[in-house]
Amino acid sequence: MDEPIRVLVTGAAGQIGYALVPLIARGHLLGANQPVILHMLDIPPCADSLKGVEMELLDGAFPLLRGIVATTDVVEAATGVKVAVMVGGFPRKAGMERREVMGKNVTIYKEQAAALDKYADKSVKQRGAEIIKARKFSSALSAASAACNHVYNWLNGTPEGTWVSMGVYSDGSYGVPAGLIYSFPVTCKSGEWEIVQGLSIDDFSRGKMDATAAELLDEKNLADSIIKGT
Repeated sequence: MDEPIRVLVTGAAGQIGYALVPLIARGHLLGANQPVILHMLDIPPCADSLKGVEMELLDGAFPLLRGIVATTDVVEAATGVKVAVMVGGFPRKAGMERREVMGKNVTIYKEQAAALDKYADKSVKQRGAEIIKARKFSSALSAASAACNHVYNWLNGTPEGTWVSMGVYSDGSYGVPAGLIYSFPVTCKSGEWEIVQGLSIDDFSRGKMDATAAELLDEKNLADSIIKGT
């Protein structure tokens, strides 16, 4: 069996994190033969809940789970990890302006990204997610499953002759502005992804795609302005 890989989950005491960590421990993220050491990060007010998640994982006696680092310290959480699944964020609450929520989440991800850059393995793979809606258990499970499928396909490859939809960096394909993180049809091999070209797009889909791109571009510009102002 392979040497364990250190996997970071941020927001591990939240609903998505709570649904995600047992999937990772069962091998749904990196494969059925890949042991893992799970790093779980959350904020200090969630320390007790994080400890509860750790105890549940230990009670589960998952064969692939070779160790747990449960912490509220971002440096400890980031040290040595090779895969980072970032699902912790500040939720949008009633009456909050979008810029206010974006500002809080930009600050959170900026700190985590700096720690990963300095302390994580240099091959670390990151997948970030903002939670801006009230979360329900069912949606948490689907989000956790989607994150597992994303990383599994990314690192293990897609079957020959098939492709999957994945949020990746746009190179301008299908008329999507370059620089956006956007859902494209991709194939994966050896930890690299490639956008599938030549798929036909009908008028209805084109309109939805353009509307999504415009919204993402607006959010990107907002995040950029917040970063430059901090």
